[in-house]
Amino acid sequence: MDINQLKIYGQYLLPKRAITRLVGYAAGAKLGEITTLAIQNFAKFYRVNLQEADGKITDYKTFNDFFARRLKSGARSIDNNDNSIVFPADGRISAFGELKENIQLQAKGHYFSTDALLASETDSALFDDGKFITVYLSPSDYHRVHIPFAGKLIKMTYVPGELFSVNPLYVKNIPELFSRNERVVCIFETPIGKMAIILVGAAIVRSIYMNWCGIVAPNKANEPQTYEYPLRDISFHKGDEIGKFMMGSTVICLFEKDKIKFDEALQIERHIQMGQKMGTIL
Repeated sequence: MDINQLKIYGQYLLPKRAITRLVGYAAGAKLGEITTLAIQNFAKFYRVNLQEADGKITDYKTFNDFFARRLKSGARSIDNNDNSIVFPADGRISAFGELKENIQLQAKGHYFSTDALLASETDSALFDDGKFITVYLSPSDYHRVHIPFAGKLIKMTYVPGELFSVNPLYVKNIPELFSRNERVVCIFETPIGKMAIILVGAAIVRSIYMNWCGIVAPNKANEPQTYEYPLRDISFHKGDEIGKFMMGSTVICLFEKDKIKFDEALQIERHIQMGQKMGTIL
């Protein structure tokens, strides 16, 4: 058994929730010089671009503050073409394509159902034969999530689940990982139909924060919890921030059938930035 097989096997055995809780408490603690040193070492090890961060290392009172840092004004530009849709986050493209027969690609040789991902056959049916894209946020990336196209929030669902790491090694080897992990599903109404944005939790991801309600995960619920907002107008312009991860993970976007066309330059493992053009409206 090689080292990678041992790592994969360990994902099933490790007390991931307890480890995540412990790391989360440490990352949220105000430890003064210890916090500053931890941030410095982390930034150096992962080659974080500190020049674009909206603040100095000493400005961050907790590691979480640094990890979910804002960027300086102008560090990202939003493609302003009226017919464009943009990437929701910085990261690498893990997979993209068409949703055929309620199935989407996780990695080469691995698939999972949209029913399971959204925890709703009704919501899944909205995206039959539509398109999807998956973006992996590495530890070095900017960890705020933005909307790819203008839209109004219809509902949000918290789905409890596992906390497998979403590192590419595990995505390629753990079946149905994204539809097994804890996640937050957001459905938006847009000028091009429904759009889903799914923030997938993972090992060491202490929390998922949505701008309209605060921290959604972790959550003590054992069943999916759906929240609707009929009396609130929670609307966003293209490129507006909608949430953030406390530690890295994955974002998946779903679009209805015959509504968008992905840019021809899209490639698996391509590093992208929030606001860059992902595709165009049909």
